[in-house]
Amino acid sequence: MRLVLAGTPEVALPSLEALVASRHELVGVVTRPDAPAGRGRRLVASPVAARAEELGLPVLKPDHPRDPDFQARLRDLAPDCCPTVAYGALLPTSALEIPPHGWVNLHFSVLPAWRGAAPVQHALRAGDEVTGATTFRIVRELDAGPVFGVMTERVRPRDTAGDLLGRLAEGGAGLLVQTLDGIEDGTLEAREQPSDGTSLAPKVTVEDARVDWRSPAVAVDRLVRSCTPAPGAWTTWQGERFKLGPVEPDPDHERLPPGRLAVTKSTVHVGTGTVPVRLGRVKAFGKKELAAADWARGVALPAQAALGG
Repeated sequence: MRLVLAGTPEVALPSLEALVASRHELVGVVTRPDAPAGRGRRLVASPVAARAEELGLPVLKPDHPRDPDFQARLRDLAPDCCPTVAYGALLPTSALEIPPHGWVNLHFSVLPAWRGAAPVQHALRAGDEVTGATTFRIVRELDAGPVFGVMTERVRPRDTAGDLLGRLAEGGAGLLVQTLDGIEDGTLEAREQPSDGTSLAPKVTVEDARVDWRSPAVAVDRLVRSCTPAPGAWTTWQGERFKLGPVEPDPDHERLPPGRLAVTKSTVHVGTGTVPVRLGRVKAFGKKELAAADWARGVALPAQAALGG
């Protein structure tokens, strides 16, 4: 089949490479417009755009896929199907109707669980033991289209969102190619999603990533891992915000009031609603990332110091 891939971030790159290596013909990509990045805020192409340009593929960067000029260019490419991985924009009916086999999305959950922009983050925060990826035909309702295929992946005890998403991106790329093979062969039929078991996974905001030290240690641990690397879990010290790398509950440490710090030469523990957690790495605004013990020495913590105030 002739394919046009819609995708934007790095997580879509394994699928791009898998499609290039497949029996199908990748004739272009659709991605989000260049965005400001870095201290200079200069415009930078998305990872998918940058790799597609290296491969010599046409790159379409519409401000919105309802743009008539974009849709005309897409029709000129004449795709049979448009695989989609983390594209980042809602598709209007007029765009969905262009390829004869529709738009097939690779979503990083086992649908209908965790429909939305941040399925991996929500799965980790909820403590799911198994997650996965799903290919489905895109319809107007969010992540509700009929399913072609599913893969599952066990969540490891210390997974961050970056760890888990990386494995799902690699495994999901193979699932996407298998789905497209089955669509072309006529051997794969999409099935409607079950009506029960639906959960939502909206985008995780910066405020969602703030640590509440009154929560149980297991909840603090899950929150921090679910927000690593983005948007980054955070707390405050003397009114200044700083980010936290993964923490680890320590049931053998003496109990501490929520937010209270206990510092030794090599460790920093913080009290929670249950057992303390041991901090890993921290990054104050505008500063380099440090091991928690190095940060604690640098700020000369007073007695009875606490985070989150």
